[in-house]
Amino acid sequence: MHTALKKLRWQSRKALTLPEVVIAAALLLVAMVPILKGLTQAHTNSIVIERKTQSLGLAQAKLNKIQAKSIYNFNGIASQSNEVLNVSYRCNTTVSSVNSNLKAVTVSVGQDRNSNGSLDSGEIEITLQTQIARRW
Repeated sequence: MHTALKKLRWQSRKALTLPEVVIAAALLLVAMVPILKGLTQAHTNSIVIERKTQSLGLAQAKLNKIQAKSIYNFNGIASQSNEVLNVSYRCNTTVSSVNSNLKAVTVSVGQDRNSNGSLDSGEIEITLQTQIARRW
């Protein structure tokens, strides 16, 4: 009879009580807040990394184009502002003469996040600098 009573008690306790459900929900909520916060931060970081990677590729391509142009037209390379490179990415190029046979080139690229048609200083993701020598 003792075993039958235990079995009866166990069978009657199939559902959770309201306090147990409330405590479980509260614990789940407390655990989810930091997890969601971490996921949000990870998503934000991935967007920044994606922008910087895209900017780096575009800046390197622009620098390669300038270097190729300098082979045939050394004096033709010049500064340029707000050049559109890709849908929302812009480029500022600064060219200055070091001497008659050497130019310093700075390429800054970033996404025009405020869509005002210009690359503001806060939007610059990548800046590459090099020097280009006249080829004889």
